[in-house]
Amino acid sequence: MITIKNVSKNYGHVTALKDFSAVINKGEITGILGPNGAGKTTLLKIITCYMYPTSGEVIVDNFDIYNQSLKIREMIGYLPENAPLYSDLTVLDYLKFIASVRNIPKEKIMDRIQKVSDECDIRSVAYKRIDALSKGYRQRVGLAQALIHDPEILILDEPTSGLDPNQILEVRELIKQLGKMKTMLFSSHILQEVQAVCDRAIIINKGEIVGDGDPESMSGSSSGSKELSLTVKAHDDILHDLKSIYSVIEAERKSSVGGLFSYSIKFDKDSDIRDRIFDECVRLNAKIVEMKLEKDSLEKVFRELTL
Repeated sequence: MITIKNVSKNYGHVTALKDFSAVINKGEITGILGPNGAGKTTLLKIITCYMYPTSGEVIVDNFDIYNQSLKIREMIGYLPENAPLYSDLTVLDYLKFIASVRNIPKEKIMDRIQKVSDECDIRSVAYKRIDALSKGYRQRVGLAQALIHDPEILILDEPTSGLDPNQILEVRELIKQLGKMKTMLFSSHILQEVQAVCDRAIIINKGEIVGDGDPESMSGSSSGSKELSLTVKAHDDILHDLKSIYSVIEAERKSSVGGLFSYSIKFDKDSDIRDRIFDECVRLNAKIVEMKLEKDSLEKVFRELTL
């Protein structure tokens, strides 16, 4: 478990984090989501003991970052946005070096390298120099170095940055598999990334938390209204009648083809107008073909919270 209490970080007159507090639970994948410059990387650097905050404290499994930073670093696997690779080494030699730095006993080094090579699917490039690898493979090698000592906590900063769509899907799947065994925290400004992978999303803007929850519950809870899609089979357009229903804020016709009319209806968030719409359609002899509530996209939530 990672406990962050009232953490602030200032760079001169610039505030990167402001009174940030959160608890990252064991066994969940938590995404730190925010626009560029929101403070995501600063937060991860503080948790990994790369830097100290201006104020506040961070506790990682009962160890604090001020007095027990070496113990915390032993527990964490960290992949920064730019993977810390030595391009003139082969993948195998690089992982041997990282394993020795991590104080893995010599007799266990090859076992660990084989294990992370399988997890990250890099056996086929073990004898290639790192500077000859594609961006996708370099990112996988970066993940392998973060996993080499079998850490309890895995922290990834923009893990899919610069990857092509196929590589992104592969890394997402790897993250989900690893998340079943470890406490995982990663930052991203890619909304689809967080929605596809995370159990929980923390949205930060200008160094402060502006949203916290699972991505599904955050979608659909952002604004003061809900939206409903309605398709009916009718002789005439019923838009005017829909607008007159109590709690409807706005209604518009989306299409009209061969007696099928489709509408978008916005209504008060605290109301459920489906019964009223049903009764009105019965009164107008309009047969309902489809009626469904629309969820806000995470993109809409993000924009509302960070603009």
